[in-house]
Amino acid sequence: MEQQKQEMIPFTGYQKLVIFLLAITQFTVILDFMVMSPLGDMLMKSMNLKPSAFGVAVSAYAFSAGISGLLTAGFADKFDRKKLLLFFYIGFIAGSVFCGLSQTYVQLVASRIITGLFGGVIGSISMAIITDLFALQQRGRVMGFLQMGFGASQVLGIPIGLYLANLMGWEAPFFMVAGLAIIVAIIIMIKMAPIVKHLEIQRDKSAFVHLWHTVAKRDYRIGFTATALLSIGGFMMMPFGSAFAINNLGITNEQLPVLFMISGVSSLFIMPVIGRLSDKISKFKLFVGASIWMMVMCVVYTNLSVTPFFLVIVLNILMMMGIMSRMIPSSALTSAVPDMADRGAFMSINSSLQQIAGGIAAAVSGIIVVQPFKGAPLQNYNIVGYVIVGISVISMLLMSRVSELVRKKTANKPAAVKEGDVVISEGF
Repeated sequence: MEQQKQEMIPFTGYQKLVIFLLAITQFTVILDFMVMSPLGDMLMKSMNLKPSAFGVAVSAYAFSAGISGLLTAGFADKFDRKKLLLFFYIGFIAGSVFCGLSQTYVQLVASRIITGLFGGVIGSISMAIITDLFALQQRGRVMGFLQMGFGASQVLGIPIGLYLANLMGWEAPFFMVAGLAIIVAIIIMIKMAPIVKHLEIQRDKSAFVHLWHTVAKRDYRIGFTATALLSIGGFMMMPFGSAFAINNLGITNEQLPVLFMISGVSSLFIMPVIGRLSDKISKFKLFVGASIWMMVMCVVYTNLSVTPFFLVIVLNILMMMGIMSRMIPSSALTSAVPDMADRGAFMSINSSLQQIAGGIAAAVSGIIVVQPFKGAPLQNYNIVGYVIVGISVISMLLMSRVSELVRKKTANKPAAVKEGDVVISEGF
């Protein structure tokens, strides 16, 4: 597959600044999505929602994000990536404010759609920026730092959000996200340099033609499919995580923020280690090991009943290790599939399919999981775990093909070309 040992390329000063800006941007976007899960029990009781209805509210974000990614894919390589990032980030901020202002279920779903239309594209723009500015041998570490946004959202954002929700109502966390995101947008506007190198090598004049040429490439389609399946596995458990912990495992509303915080702290330590490891050894082998670990932990966790709080914490940490550890090497591998001229479109389509697949997973999970009456234990959550195992096996087979594509593509390519302060990877 890949070489066992790879040369470590250090970061420049500007690259470190970009990593920080993209990581904090991802933190706010992830927090906006993640906070829906711990608010699940509160929202279901406040608006008198069934699990299927809450599943729709969660998947509304994912479906709209997927549609937005497809609509913007053809244009993604035709503008300064910094300007694109700011445009969609400002729209995301507006969507978060609307979520906090929602008074009915219909308004909430509509607000989640607006947030998804803008927020769902930010990840793909960030990936295109990373692929433009960082060599393949650096991307594992970059992905590790970006994935820390996931952990940070649990350590800082979700506990604070839950505290505010318990104190001021479920709307408060959305206002918190919007306020923080405004500060981040201002910093990006001032500190980030324009990213326009890709504009020099554009061949397609029409956005539609550019989209079609990207979709038509067989190698790209393999990457798309692998990412979509990974997302299905990741999204299925998430919507009902807090409801399962409270109603099945016996966790209290006061213990829930502690659970998220401890799991998040562990991921803050684990993610950089996994990122650095994926730049040193085979990314595919690391992905397979993490996937097998995740499959085992998902089956164990989804079959639990009332469990001591300490044991729930330990199992959560072990499960999160597998889930997050497979995302870093898989993201780094997939980022190496597109050529520079297609990166924006590829990342947009990839993110779009990821979001749509995640939306389908959340909706299907809402159909599988049943709650006979308010406050009763969730039923069939273990079936979700078994479905994840089956999907993960297929994901490993597809990712092996992605790894082989990357190996062939990078075999005769120079590692990187330095331009000023920024490392521009050529052909990775």
